[in-house]
Amino acid sequence: MSDPVRIIEMGPRDGLQNEKTPVSVEARIAFIEALVGAGLHTVEVGAFVSPKAIPQMASSDAVLRGVRHVRGAEFHVLVPNEKGYDAARAAGAKVVSVFAAASEGFSRANINCTVAESIERFKPVLARAKADGVPVRGYISCVLGCPFDGEIKPKAVADLAEVLWGLGCYEISLGDTIGVGTPAKAKEMLRAVAANIPATRLAMHFHDTYGQALANLYAGMEEGVRVIDAAAGGLGGCPYAPGATGNVATEDVVYMLEGMGVRTGVDMDKLLAATNEMSKLLGKPPVSRVASALNAKKKRAASLGSMP
Repeated sequence: MSDPVRIIEMGPRDGLQNEKTPVSVEARIAFIEALVGAGLHTVEVGAFVSPKAIPQMASSDAVLRGVRHVRGAEFHVLVPNEKGYDAARAAGAKVVSVFAAASEGFSRANINCTVAESIERFKPVLARAKADGVPVRGYISCVLGCPFDGEIKPKAVADLAEVLWGLGCYEISLGDTIGVGTPAKAKEMLRAVAANIPATRLAMHFHDTYGQALANLYAGMEEGVRVIDAAAGGLGGCPYAPGATGNVATEDVVYMLEGMGVRTGVDMDKLLAATNEMSKLLGKPPVSRVASALNAKKKRAASLGSMP
């Protein structure tokens, strides 16, 4: 398991879009700059969706334009349809993502259409992206459970993944949106998907609601998956899944991987500084266990250093 692992940083999009406290364009840009400076070179920075539906993602165009000067990084944005694609391209997007759900209940709650209808919406986006030479990443939500439909069969995930792959997505991110999965179930799902799509083209996007995310990621790595979506500080949640916490914390993932001898290229001190700054703006401490432990350690060291 010493093969390189790529971490996709989701905090500026997947994390912040579910936070109630609004964050300014300037603060979002500074957050992204800090994350890239910490060694996270692939960052999803926004979503070109209706501001009425997700007000936190308003001005994603300004954010994307605002990080153009950052070198050595790849910035992704989410687009739900052709209108979103047009806006993203106008703002300079070079990589876009589309998203579908493995369950009908979640699809209707999240994007107000059936799974089949969501695919029809993506087809022209993928066709245009191919013509424009723009890579498209595909997301699948609720791969290990749905707040409306309950248990999700691995075949349903595999079939949908195969559709997105066939339409031209270069990578499929598999999301345990409500964080109910366990390692055995994660392995079963990944094996079903990998029957038709190379494991090297899959990503794991696991939320940590029940504290299983790291265990599930480890299980997925045993199956050959080497791409992990994570959010600095464990930011976020899911507006359509009451009680669901944010994506697995980037700090926790980095700590686990480095402890396994897998080099991530991430500077933990710089990552922690970025997380702490955003946490201050949101008015709450990081969810990340590692961030909390390191902050406590730094606080104690500082207090000892100030003693006469």
